[in-house]
Amino acid sequence: MLSQANLNPHMHSEFVYSGIGCDLSIYQLNSELAGIELKWRLQLPSKIQYAWRHSAKPFLYVACSNGSPNAQGDTHCVVTIALDDPLKGPYFYGNTVQLPARPIHITLDQVSRYALIAYNNPSSLTMHPIQSDGAIADAITPIQPVKTGIYAHQTMVSPSNSVVVVVARGNNPKGNHPEDPGSLEVFSYESGQLQPTVSVAPDGGYGFGPRHVDFHPTKPWLYVSLERQNTLHMFDYDLAHQTVSPKPSFVCSTLHEPDRERPRQRPGTIHVHPNGATVYVANRASGEQLLREETVFIGGENNIAVFRIDPITGEPKPIQFVDTLGIVPRTFSLNKKGSILIAANSVSMKGKGSARISVIPASLCVFKVNEDGTLVFNQKIDVDASLDPLFWMGIVAH
Repeated sequence: MLSQANLNPHMHSEFVYSGIGCDLSIYQLNSELAGIELKWRLQLPSKIQYAWRHSAKPFLYVACSNGSPNAQGDTHCVVTIALDDPLKGPYFYGNTVQLPARPIHITLDQVSRYALIAYNNPSSLTMHPIQSDGAIADAITPIQPVKTGIYAHQTMVSPSNSVVVVVARGNNPKGNHPEDPGSLEVFSYESGQLQPTVSVAPDGGYGFGPRHVDFHPTKPWLYVSLERQNTLHMFDYDLAHQTVSPKPSFVCSTLHEPDRERPRQRPGTIHVHPNGATVYVANRASGEQLLREETVFIGGENNIAVFRIDPITGEPKPIQFVDTLGIVPRTFSLNKKGSILIAANSVSMKGKGSARISVIPASLCVFKVNEDGTLVFNQKIDVDASLDPLFWMGIVAH
């Protein structure tokens, strides 16, 4: 069911989509004022996991599941949402496509002919044609099995549309189970088919736990956030041979205070600015401790780390760490021009203030982006994540 709030017929072209459980909230973005305002809500068939917009047509593809990081679930699908009605708002379009497991990430190739959906349990990937009318179709059968490593977490397509990287996070040792190594599984890509070129796993993938990657828009540089190591890596890639270098060219901490690392401190989403001058990484902290018979946030870095990219070498150098004023910024997004960055603090937790314990709510935190790539806080909107976390958000142009 669609609901409408405070509709202004003179609509801007960019909107913020925010997924909590099955509820997709759509906010209008005023990029000049760096502010957002709730416009619509749309109930999806299951919990929102991730979404991606068509490169040319007014469609958003949303991967859903009743599973979670701790439960596999038994209902999984991807739906197409049309964005072409400025009065009615977003609406369902085409058929619901069933999926084999909980989808953890969805992306489209650069010309939006295929959607690539990653699954972590079991680690796998499916490829879905995007039909001429914009609707997504059932998965095609690959020519050969696609190796996705251990715990696939993301898949991304290069700006040239010829290279696909599947990010396999691996797992830390737990109990009697040893560490599962991580890797970057690299493929050449053409017409919806993948051919493996190289598996990048420095030191056999041990001590290498990648979560997300992003390509530089114009240079052959791949930036990788390592969840299990709190580091940012830059790899060179060879477009002619569609491979990635076996070891990173540069490595640096994602943290402002790396010597004060706390429990459950992990980087997450990574985005290169559209102009290629800066790269942003979300740091997430959610460790807890018992205080006065209440479980409270133990502290840590919940921020956006801003790195300037050396235009000659590609080396990322930290220039700013900006608090997101909340807990676990699981996802964040830049608008098309790169003038606005919005971070989604995904959970509510109790925290210790100067005199009392209070709830730190989940929220959307809006920043202006300066010409040098640094961020300036402008607005925060608290949201109710008491039943489900704010699992995904993105800025979508209509």
